[in-house]
Amino acid sequence: MAKKSVGDLTAADLEGKRVLVRADLNVPLDDNQNITDDTRIRAAIPTIKYLLSNGAKVILTSHLGRPKGVTPKFSLAPLVPRLSELLGIEVKKAEDVIGPEVEKLVADLANGAVLLLENVRFYKEEEKNDPEFAKKLASLADLFVNDAFGTAHRAHASTEGVTKFLKPSVAGFLLQKELDYLDGAVSNPKRPFAAIVGGSKVSSKIGVIESLLEKCDILLLGGGMIFTFYKAQGLSVGSSLVEEDKLELATSLLAKAKAKGVSLLLPSDVIIADKFAPDANSQTVPASAIPDGWMGLDIGPDSVKTFNDALDTTQTIIWNGPMGVFEFDKFAVGTEVMPCVIHSFNSIMEQICTERNLTVTPLL
Repeated sequence: MAKKSVGDLTAADLEGKRVLVRADLNVPLDDNQNITDDTRIRAAIPTIKYLLSNGAKVILTSHLGRPKGVTPKFSLAPLVPRLSELLGIEVKKAEDVIGPEVEKLVADLANGAVLLLENVRFYKEEEKNDPEFAKKLASLADLFVNDAFGTAHRAHASTEGVTKFLKPSVAGFLLQKELDYLDGAVSNPKRPFAAIVGGSKVSSKIGVIESLLEKCDILLLGGGMIFTFYKAQGLSVGSSLVEEDKLELATSLLAKAKAKGVSLLLPSDVIIADKFAPDANSQTVPASAIPDGWMGLDIGPDSVKTFNDALDTTQTIIWNGPMGVFEFDKFAVGTEVMPCVIHSFNSIMEQICTERNLTVTPLL
């Protein structure tokens, strides 16, 4: 039988084996590089401990923030003390992700030991899912465990690329738990069933949207993808992000929703900016009135109210993706208020699936 979860692996599978573990250790740090919320680190511990208890050599990889190349403030070094404390062993850290020095550290790794690699996003090849980079990363290990639910939807070298070179490739305990919850929510939802889908591009969400149109009663869209839908409807979008080659697809998705009786709602107003920067000038305008030279970076307050009203009677809500450019505080409001909107109902919220879920959901 194919092994799908780390729990399917026994001591016979793991003893002395080098296991590459992709975790989501993207924790917030203060100005002094102190961890302000260790939730994501603690969430990764059960999988790591299971591997260690079965004699594996754990090679831990993760990203932190959105660095542009090697950026000291995004180093994973501040995570080592907390990881060591939670695991009860000394966690060693590599100064790189791949290369001769890393290979030597892996070769010297004892059974039941952990080596933390440096921030995988220091390499641009990570987010490009470069096959050569993935191959080099995979060459460090004998098998792969993905326990990074927050990045599992991204086809990056450390999440998807390495699986082409490492067998078995299985889910960690955290990822498997989240997938089980999500499967239950989608397969047999309490109705009305609503889905909130955000993100920057239609192309990256097409599979999610098409699948949900077969299952949900209400579909709310946010994020940068909405401007492709707006333009497909003939609206002016200013300098907002638009996938020109996906306009026909957006039109077909709108038609499909109508044909299936799914209530598909786009934001009625948006917060726009005069440049893509945290200090940009901003204003709120109707979605149909985005002026030239301005770009939409978040959903507006009327949209939040509309979404709130649409969710009023729902019994199951699934959320996938941010409502705006949440990396900039000024344009993070739409994303940050959604958990509060969801929690204001007596809905059975089976799962919130978003890149920022472990940062946002404590608001609940």
